[in-house]
Amino acid sequence: MPQKAKASTNRPIIVLVRPQLGENIGKAARAMLNFGLSELRLVSPRDGWPNPSAGPAASGADIVLEQAQVFDSVGQAVSDCEHVYATTVRKRGVTKPVLTPEKAAQDITTLSGRHAILFGPERSGLETDDVAVARAIITVPINPEFASLNLAQAVILCAYEWSKHQTLVQPTIDEELPPAPQEELDGLIDHFTSLLEPRGYFLPEARAATTARTLRNMLTKPRWNHLEVRTMRGVLSALGREPRNDAPES
Repeated sequence: MPQKAKASTNRPIIVLVRPQLGENIGKAARAMLNFGLSELRLVSPRDGWPNPSAGPAASGADIVLEQAQVFDSVGQAVSDCEHVYATTVRKRGVTKPVLTPEKAAQDITTLSGRHAILFGPERSGLETDDVAVARAIITVPINPEFASLNLAQAVILCAYEWSKHQTLVQPTIDEELPPAPQEELDGLIDHFTSLLEPRGYFLPEARAATTARTLRNMLTKPRWNHLEVRTMRGVLSALGREPRNDAPES
């Protein structure tokens, strides 16, 4: 039996019980790391460990796989945990508290001690003896006509609910730019007006003021930043030019 690595308090350990496919272990590892979890324990993986199929499926979550530990039984895997949760759609004849992932995440965040969440094999889920080890059951409201989640989906549900109680940075491609100053926005509206007036857009005259106001309201809704205003001005300038001789025919 491997020696257990020291886990962070209130950071749940993910325990995959008799997982069948290396790809699913890798996908579960990816789901874990997406939401800040990294301690993975495996109980008697069917195809042994390490599994060459897990790495590609993890899509970069290699640290989770490298640190994964293997145990012979559920009891051994969670022997150092004060709080153990079994994920299952059915109680399987065992009377235990039944929690949603959201409520379990609250308990994990607030209750002292180490927490582990059990996930069963892909085909059959946790057996009654596996659930008996747990102190509570985690289940989700799900379509009774199709109550089937794959392993990574089940892991990501619990990991996501836990992450909502943590401080994780929302990933962004670019920093959000501030809104464009009013002067730039007015310039954009004037640019539209200058191109539309010669084409009779604001006729009849009796409707001109209302039409101009509607146009302004429409153009102020998107909360343009200066880059977007500049881009749109470039579009309008291009539309206002005579077509180039080398432009493709429509």
